[in-house]
Amino acid sequence: MEPSSCVPATGPDQQTKVNKPNWLRVKLPIGESYKHVRGLVDTHKLHTICESGNCPNMGECWGEGTATFMILGNVCTRSCGFCAVATGRPEAVDWDEPQRVAEAIHLMKVKHAVITSVDRDELKDGGSVIWQNTIRAVKALNPQTTLETLIPDFKAEGENIARIIEAAPEVVSHNIETVERLTRQVRIQAKYWRSMDTLQQLKKGQMRTKSGIMLGLGEQKEEVVQTLRDLYNSGVDVITMGQYLQPTRKHLPVQRFVHPDEFAELREIGYGLGFDYVESGPLVRSSYHSERHVIAGYGRGKWLEEKAAAS
Repeated sequence: MEPSSCVPATGPDQQTKVNKPNWLRVKLPIGESYKHVRGLVDTHKLHTICESGNCPNMGECWGEGTATFMILGNVCTRSCGFCAVATGRPEAVDWDEPQRVAEAIHLMKVKHAVITSVDRDELKDGGSVIWQNTIRAVKALNPQTTLETLIPDFKAEGENIARIIEAAPEVVSHNIETVERLTRQVRIQAKYWRSMDTLQQLKKGQMRTKSGIMLGLGEQKEEVVQTLRDLYNSGVDVITMGQYLQPTRKHLPVQRFVHPDEFAELREIGYGLGFDYVESGPLVRSSYHSERHVIAGYGRGKWLEEKAAAS
């Protein structure tokens, strides 16, 4: 990225905090819809990545009556340098969780639901059986609800990925998170090409696939473009790009705040490469506007309309 558009950020050892730029300010979560979702999450003892991941869009999404549920507990076996989810020894698998998630989605009356999970590397199946059961339960109780599943890499093991394909959610997402050079630092136990392998297997299974990238961790523009090429060549349909925000002082510091104009440029590059839907902006997160990502041709169609109007 061009250094001229860089807004410097503080590292974890600095005492003076630099204010975030205006384009990163969000509204506080308020309103009756937010309170309703808050109540459902608490009543059904559910975990959401909205809370565990400190998502900046929680107020907006919960205010609209939607949330991204996190299954398989809220303790992850991996220790990614960017993630606010706790790392440690997870509790035993809760086999009643799939039905509770399905019932909560039913009570919320959402038309589109997003489910993600922590990594459960200590399990032989990587948690894929609970994943399969959850997708089936949600579809059985909510036949009109479309579903996006944001899954772990399952170490690219075909048997585990096949369970997701068999359950057939409308969209399957797995985030690459960063460029190849930074993967070992940012996603400590993950592997760049293993994630690509997971996405390729999903596409071979006829899934609509999706991935996401965080910016502001020290990547260069050409590296981001190469990552987009790698994702497109792996069969990814939908790509999201957003600003990395340091969740705590113990996590990786923000190297820079990326200007909205750069996100707009990357959106153009993504569509130019051939992606079906590109979501690119400072506050974009993987599940942001995810209900639009289900519709094949929607994003690309809008982009073509914009191009035609501008010419």
